[in-house]
Amino acid sequence: METFKCECGHLNHVGTVICESCGKPQDEGATELLDMRYEGTARRSIVNNQTIIDKVWTFFSSVKVAVIIIIITLVAAALGTIFPQRDLLPPTANPTTFYQDEYGIFGKIYDAIGLDNTFSSWWFMLLVASIGISLVICSLDRILPLYKALNKQTVTRHPNFLQRQKMFGISRVDNIPEEIEKAKVKLQKRGYKIREENGNILAEKGRFSRWGPYVNHIGLIIFLIAVMLRYVPGMYMDKALWVQEGELKPVVGTNQNYYIKLKDFHMETYDKNKESKIYKKAIERYGNDKIPKNYQADVTLYKRQGNLIPGEDPKLKKVKDYSIKVNEPLKFQNFALYQVDYRIGEFSAFLFTLQNKQTGEKLGPIKVDLQNPKQFYDLKNGYKVELKNYFPDFYFNSDGQPDTKTRKPDNPAFVFKMTTPKTPKGEVAFVAIKQNIEPNGENKFKMSFAGIETKDSTGLTVRKDLTLWLLALGGAIFMIGVIQGMYWYHRRIWIQNQDGEIWIAAFTNKNYYGLKQELKKVLGDTKIEVPIDQQAEKSV
Repeated sequence: METFKCECGHLNHVGTVICESCGKPQDEGATELLDMRYEGTARRSIVNNQTIIDKVWTFFSSVKVAVIIIIITLVAAALGTIFPQRDLLPPTANPTTFYQDEYGIFGKIYDAIGLDNTFSSWWFMLLVASIGISLVICSLDRILPLYKALNKQTVTRHPNFLQRQKMFGISRVDNIPEEIEKAKVKLQKRGYKIREENGNILAEKGRFSRWGPYVNHIGLIIFLIAVMLRYVPGMYMDKALWVQEGELKPVVGTNQNYYIKLKDFHMETYDKNKESKIYKKAIERYGNDKIPKNYQADVTLYKRQGNLIPGEDPKLKKVKDYSIKVNEPLKFQNFALYQVDYRIGEFSAFLFTLQNKQTGEKLGPIKVDLQNPKQFYDLKNGYKVELKNYFPDFYFNSDGQPDTKTRKPDNPAFVFKMTTPKTPKGEVAFVAIKQNIEPNGENKFKMSFAGIETKDSTGLTVRKDLTLWLLALGGAIFMIGVIQGMYWYHRRIWIQNQDGEIWIAAFTNKNYYGLKQELKKVLGDTKIEVPIDQQAEKSV
């Protein structure tokens, strides 16, 4: 940036309105009050606008631009919360049909325009990054010139600088040095830092409050960095994990290094006969034994030993037993498993017998595990059953073919091939709840329903958050900046001997009323008159 020399000899950057050293305004003939927001220093965004970098800097240094970006981000975030985001859908939901099935045409539009992935989309990340860039540039564009100006200010200021402060006054007294010394002692007692030069004084305190907004910006920048880090693989995870009683499953996100087994699930409800009378009406309103009191999963955590070998069960070492309750998660490494949901009496297995339709003779039963069904079942003596197809949540699709909506066994259906000594080529049967269809004509044998087995399931949330400390740090720094900027004030008082008169001027970045009251106390025992509020005088 180009410079010019003030009459005091100080070199200022082109665009400076008030000399950083002596305070001489460049528009010396003007009479309106000085704009002291940035001490009249030259800012890059105002002075330089030639290269592409300058134009980008100028764009992002604008507070108006920052506000517009924030508003757009808030609107986008609001739209993203109208319906659940795709990564928060129930584990059994089909994302391609969920929104239309649940919310109709609005859900279909919501999904089509990509709002189902709002917070992980590239354009939302770009908006968040733009806010961060704007905060950095806005801060640097203002804080560096302001810091330099405050550090370079001299005690003796240009007369025009004093005259154009909001609070200014002239006093004529007999013993100027004595009166200035009295004021100096009072100012020191009130915590002001005093600098002297040629009999003039500059009293200053609370300069650090000027940095409050920029500390806010630092906190926000750290907070935004933490938010964006959540989309870096391995930094943040919030996934659902359903485990059935007796089932062993790898913990999602651990690369199959950890496994969990549900040993038992406990469900307790409120009983009006056992609870305090004050809860009786509430329990009766919702129904006795209907309100969950506690549900917990008794689990065992295992750690895998060695490498995974295809086709072989992993070698596991028990880590610990734990009872997961609501708000009492199982924690290990950087993971936490929270109890969030449950299913009571979920289908676990169906039992069938192979029945001779003519004689009524039954063989079996066979047990079909609904989570991991076997393909072949040997009933010996030449009797065999093959599971040709399995539909956990059966329905007929648009082509009229059997299909499954989800992998959850809510409405299981099976296609069996039955081979017997009397039917060596085999017979095919389609078996569903209250359905037994013979697609190739009448069979000699059928698969008869013989019973069901049910188990309880627990719904866990697997959570990992390595950004939490960074979010807390950003929030703490932001609050420090808020307190720093709100509860302290930057105050400066200039008292100068000008040709046998005492000129006094005062500035504060906020709360001029408080400054006036303080000046009355400081100057109460002196003959120096309290400066007047020139802005208030003009308005009158």
